[in-house]
Amino acid sequence: MPLINMPDFAGMLLDEFAARSTVRVDTPVIQPAEPFLDMAGEDLRRRIFMTENERGESLCLRPEFTIPVCLRHIETATGTPKRYAYLGEVFRQRRDGANEFYQAGIEDLGDTGIASADARAIGDACAVLARLLPGKPLAVTLGDQAVFEAVVKALGLPAGWQKRLIQAFGNSEQLDQLLKKLASPNHVQGFDPMVTALLASGDDRALIAHLDDTMQATGYSTNASRSPREIATRLKEKLELAETRLDGAALLLLREFLSLELPLSEASAALSGFADAAGLRLGPALSRFDERVAALANLGLDLGRINYRAAFGRPLDYYTGLVFEIGIAEEPAVLAGGGRFDRLLTLLGAEDHIPAVGFSLWLDRIETARAAK
Repeated sequence: MPLINMPDFAGMLLDEFAARSTVRVDTPVIQPAEPFLDMAGEDLRRRIFMTENERGESLCLRPEFTIPVCLRHIETATGTPKRYAYLGEVFRQRRDGANEFYQAGIEDLGDTGIASADARAIGDACAVLARLLPGKPLAVTLGDQAVFEAVVKALGLPAGWQKRLIQAFGNSEQLDQLLKKLASPNHVQGFDPMVTALLASGDDRALIAHLDDTMQATGYSTNASRSPREIATRLKEKLELAETRLDGAALLLLREFLSLELPLSEASAALSGFADAAGLRLGPALSRFDERVAALANLGLDLGRINYRAAFGRPLDYYTGLVFEIGIAEEPAVLAGGGRFDRLLTLLGAEDHIPAVGFSLWLDRIETARAAK
């Protein structure tokens, strides 16, 4: 039995979903924990309610619906394209103390028309909220993970640094700390002097032999989860990350990009101008961005009322492109949020590549907004 009451507008919400050719789907409240721990991101990992079964396997209370819906799609071998709708309880620790609340949304799987599917997700979320909150002005904030990744890669940073920055996208504090480290690199502390010398020499064979001898001498090798070769590779990556420095001009370019914030109607020109002035080739990422803007305009959405922020992301690791949130203008609460997650189904075990986009609605916040004068 649910511990909280279903919102009184649930029927209206389900009617909206049915009108959009979705299939209602439910998923178990108890979920395998591994997919969330591996793919959902640090912010969600810290707030999951964990348990385990009699075999010692890690389980959790359902903290969100995207991963469970994707897993169900894979398990049932349902063809694509497919539009799923859901409405149910999710469980995760929140600062306001409401650890159980209702969430609803749509997951759009397998539509290869990327720009039109992205635009439809934003349009559907706006339309549903407009039905539930008539007369209230909505504010849409949009970002693009793929454009940020393209900028980072074009700057020529080592792969390890690219991964760090991409994982921090959307977390302004963490991103700023990483940029400060790139401006003032630190030498790695705490290495054995011999290891430090071997790393500096570039003699991989000697480094691996030294690590193997050390592990044999200490007895660590009998319980080691990684081989000397794997440890050597990790130490080299750590040294490279610590000693990499982004030159001043490139650092200014990255900060300039992250400072971009303007109406979506002006964003394509601003991004193209930034790339040209910086000499960065952002290629397909900008083309997909422009196609999405055109698709949103074709739906009749007012691009001047959608805010594009280059630094805007959402705290889930599986996003690959579009990210967006919707609230009421001049109010802080996020009522809907979503984005594109094209790699997620493959990571969860799908045999074929399945493009995907979707959004979630926070029903407790919508209920509060409906009650407000």
